[in-house]
Amino acid sequence: MRNNNPALSDKIFSSASNGSVMTLGGTVNKCLILLAIVIATAYATWSHLYATDALGKVVGFPKWYYAGIVLALITSLVIIFKPNLAPILSPFYAVLEGLTLGLFSLSFESQYPGVVILALTGTLCVFIALLGVYRLKLIKPTENFKLGVIAATGGIFFIYLASFVMQYFGMTMPYLHESGPIGIGLSVVFVVLASLNLVLDFDFIERGVDRGAPKYMEWYAAFGLLITLIWIYIELLRLIAKLQEE
Repeated sequence: MRNNNPALSDKIFSSASNGSVMTLGGTVNKCLILLAIVIATAYATWSHLYATDALGKVVGFPKWYYAGIVLALITSLVIIFKPNLAPILSPFYAVLEGLTLGLFSLSFESQYPGVVILALTGTLCVFIALLGVYRLKLIKPTENFKLGVIAATGGIFFIYLASFVMQYFGMTMPYLHESGPIGIGLSVVFVVLASLNLVLDFDFIERGVDRGAPKYMEWYAAFGLLITLIWIYIELLRLIAKLQEE
């Protein structure tokens, strides 16, 4: 894992560009496309489950939800190790994320009305705030800063991976999904760390543009930014839900 999240690695800049190069405008457009796909598929999933009352007919999440997460993880790993496939696989990844996020969001909304709009608004506010902080050079992504965020992000990744496996077998990890001081404190830490990943995303995109990275890197960078935004949204969703329980 390198730079900010597994999708954004410094090594990718070693690839020589033999044609069109990465641009800021192109990267922004790709980000918007992927976000639109996620939102559209999430809304479609939400609408279908809500209309059929399918969510109320299952105990926990259905198996297709877990299958979607596993397939999304596999797809993301392929993109990470084969960045040139990002233009093809990133939209597919966005579809998978949208399908699972639709169910995930509806399950939270059914228990904590209004939590989804608050999490979406919070995610947008965090994005705007961190973009402003980055542009004003209030936070400098130094090597030590990057390594610290990478190490902490890696630790959280393995915590969630273990939790995911445990949930599949009917077990839960203590405090991670609970309200109370410790559970809320963990969520706050995770939100802060996810937000700091945005700074490194912005830095990666800026360096990619400056170094004339290959054109497909626009999709690769957009894919990496999408991972961070989804993570922030999920963490805010969990935090707000925990606060409502108090």
